[in-house]
Amino acid sequence: MIYPSFLKQGSTIGIAAPSAGTGKKVDDYIRSVQYLESRGFHVKETPSVRVDNDRSADPVTRGKELNSIFLDPKVDMVMCAAGGDFLDEMIPFADFETMQKHPKWLMGASDPTGLLYPLTTKYDVATIYGLNGGSYSFRPVPDFAKNNLEILQGNLIEQTSWKTILSALPFGLDHVFYDKENTWQSDAETIHAEGRCIGGCIDVLKDLIGTRFDGTKDFLKKYKDDGIIWYFDNFSLSAEVFYRTLLQFRYAGWFDYTKAVIIGRTIFPSSETGMTYEEACELALGDYPYVTEADVGHTIPHMTLINGAMLTFDWENHEAKLKFSLK
Repeated sequence: MIYPSFLKQGSTIGIAAPSAGTGKKVDDYIRSVQYLESRGFHVKETPSVRVDNDRSADPVTRGKELNSIFLDPKVDMVMCAAGGDFLDEMIPFADFETMQKHPKWLMGASDPTGLLYPLTTKYDVATIYGLNGGSYSFRPVPDFAKNNLEILQGNLIEQTSWKTILSALPFGLDHVFYDKENTWQSDAETIHAEGRCIGGCIDVLKDLIGTRFDGTKDFLKKYKDDGIIWYFDNFSLSAEVFYRTLLQFRYAGWFDYTKAVIIGRTIFPSSETGMTYEEACELALGDYPYVTEADVGHTIPHMTLINGAMLTFDWENHEAKLKFSLK
């Protein structure tokens, strides 16, 4: 596994927009950049970052801008500006060979899964599922964002499940407040697992199955002796579609060598038949250790996850602990 260099004081963070631009939330984005700069980092963004559109540019342009920032010797890591719905269009124009030859941390959340996942599973470069470039905008900056920056600087802190969470949708807020008891769920009283961490937004992962951007089988084969710990961030798949997607993963062999599965809280839950997400997980994952309602994904707070790194995961007394190591 290729681990890029972590940030240092004075490092330059490159921000590209392979999915949506930040124009609709440009004030949030500006506050986010200001915070990164206040922490001693320089920020360099590609031309399409501040575009006010669900597509920051046409697919070819988005690919060229992403590739250019990996080739820029002054840029030390790359953040995706925002999530969205149309990153799939530009994946063919991402030069993964260049990213492998010039390894830098690539971090994003939600739609950027479409880049993170193939870069790790096909090209053996570790990536980070955490925040997007515009996600440091809350004032004061919340603890989970501060934890993220600690990890980006190489301090692989142990991340522990929060006691309380934000019950409201995390949109349009200028500050974070935790007002609801956190309730990770599991049928197991304890889980102690170690394995290679891999996953992302399941809404995006399902569209990669069987494509030339799906490197899962080779990744699993290479690291079968380490075992695999999956995590899934479900944005809006209904319980039924979520269930069928997990089954599709099983049928495609994605769960071979699995040690544990971590499933985040669904931000927009729904069901067509009355099926619950708990039922979906029990039916699809009943023979694997798993937790649901985890601090992973779109809800707040959420943890930072390193695709490709070794993860020690402990679940005991209704508390979860995650610790990464670069092996």
